[in-house]
Amino acid sequence: MKKFFALLVILGLLICFAAGCGGADENASSGGDAAPTKLVVGATAKPHAEILEVVKPMLKEQNIELEIRVFTDYVLLNPALKDGQIDANFFQHIPYLEDYNKKNNANLVWTVKVHTEPMGVYSKKIKNLNELKEGSTVGIPNDTTNGGRALAVLERAGLIKLKEGVGVTATEKDIVSNPKNLKIQMMDAAMLPRALEDLDIAVINSNYALEANLIPARDAIFMEPKDSPFANVLVVRPEDKDKEAIKKLGEALQSEEVKKFLEEKYSGSVVPAF
Repeated sequence: MKKFFALLVILGLLICFAAGCGGADENASSGGDAAPTKLVVGATAKPHAEILEVVKPMLKEQNIELEIRVFTDYVLLNPALKDGQIDANFFQHIPYLEDYNKKNNANLVWTVKVHTEPMGVYSKKIKNLNELKEGSTVGIPNDTTNGGRALAVLERAGLIKLKEGVGVTATEKDIVSNPKNLKIQMMDAAMLPRALEDLDIAVINSNYALEANLIPARDAIFMEPKDSPFANVLVVRPEDKDKEAIKKLGEALQSEEVKKFLEEKYSGSVVPAF
């Protein structure tokens, strides 16, 4: 009988050691804290990747590892998300997203609004739009929504008039009045800052202006009004919208820390949208 009890004690000790014997040691036996959740977010360099760098340590405190993958060509970001190469992207406004979904049989969704980047008119040849000569060449982005948005900026600047109600999908064909016979030249949005030597003026997205060391609030000779509906948003696949890590990323992007960063870093060139 003694041998039997001795065997039971030894067996109990073995089980105890195997199980870690006690709640305080359970984490140690399972490798300590849980492995961090990894999020891969695609973004253009400025200001999007810079904003993500602000939230990276905030997410780390919540056991989320944020990998920021910078794309130089924003056209590739939605296909990369749709195909599962990244978990989310941060570069676009809602009209661009809606246009992409419509044209590509996609159903990507946005989760939170973060900021707006007022489009600006830039020039290396004139200091004021009143100096614009007859037949001047104007560069605008060649994608549908940003091209239409640029034409709307030119309309707000009093340079052209568009067909009533045409919206963000406006094209050169929708111009009903062009008093100075401006020549509209469409090109890749990222190329516009480099083309300023050859163009008379160009309507440039603020992110590409910033990458070219142009300060929108200082260097633009006309700026899109700050009540623009083109808020930049965090975008994911629909099945990921309610994942905890995505929600925490959205909360971080709408934090007071991000708002302060936008206000101090960009001085009105990038405006909080929350």
